Order: sequence, then structure tokens, then C-alpha cells
Amino acid sequence: MAVQFLFFGLVLALIWLGVLTFFLLRMIKKYIVLTDGVNKKNLDSVLVSIVKSVQGTKKDLANLTERCATIEKSGEFHIQKIGLLRFNPFKDTGGDQSFIMTLVDAKDTGVIITALYSRTGMRWYAKKILKGNGVEHELSEEEKKALRLASNIDN
Repeated sequence: MAVQFLFFGLVLALIWLGVLTFFLLRMIKKYIVLTDGVNKKNLDSVLVSIVKSVQGTKKDLANLTERCATIEKSGEFHIQKIGLLRFNPFKDTGGDQSFIMTLVDAKDTGVIITALYSRTGMRWYAKKILKGNGVEHELSEEEKKALRLASNIDN
């Protein structure tokens, strides 16, 4: 019985030694790949350069993140929504020859251009828009509808 116990212990120790050897060889292989072409004298300098490179990358990433936020912030003031509405303001003329074009930013600030067609000619009007409301002049129902059309478009 003692011989069997001793034999079982020896087999278990050999298996454990094999597992440890396997992991040690894997770690040595990774170490060799990491230090390929590097001698002991300049291994420290290689590691220092890697750390500096990572720190530089972190700084670059922070700068890019800041620039991206700045671009997104300024992008709010660019024309983002465009609405076009054709309509017939006069019953005596045929067709929807008149139109309203809305050009606004993310906060519905911009301009509405209205072109009214009649038999005698075409008249153009422009109105400033601030946060969805006319600044100097009230918006007509058609202009409000054109603004809603521009705001409902997914950009």
C-alpha cells in the first residue's frame, strides 16, 4: 500500500512539474519575442522608450478628444436642417409656384427665404430665425410649417 501511495505521489509530482514547465516555456517564449534584438545593456532604454511612446499616445489622444469636442461644439452653428415647402398663396394662379426654404442650425437659428409667385412677378422675402421664432417679423403659417419640416428631417 505504501508503494502504491508513493507511486501515485510521484506521478502527481511529475504531472505538476510538466504543467509548470509548460507555463514556464510559454512565458520564456513571450519574453524572447519581446526582447528580440535587444541586449541586456539597452533593454532598459527600450522599455523607457515604450513608456514614453505610450505617454505620448495618451497626450495625442487627449488632444484629439479636445479637438473633436471643439468641432462638435462649433458644428452646432452650421446649417444642419433644410426645409422646402411649395405652396399656392393666391387662389387666382394655378399650381404651387411659390416656395419657402428654411436654412437653420441645430438650435433652429438661421433664415427663412420666401418666394411668392404672382401673375405680375416674383417677390422674395427673407426673415431671420432665432430658436424657431422670427426675430424682426412674425412667421406666417406656411413659414412655420416649413420650419417644422426642416426640424423633422433626421440629419
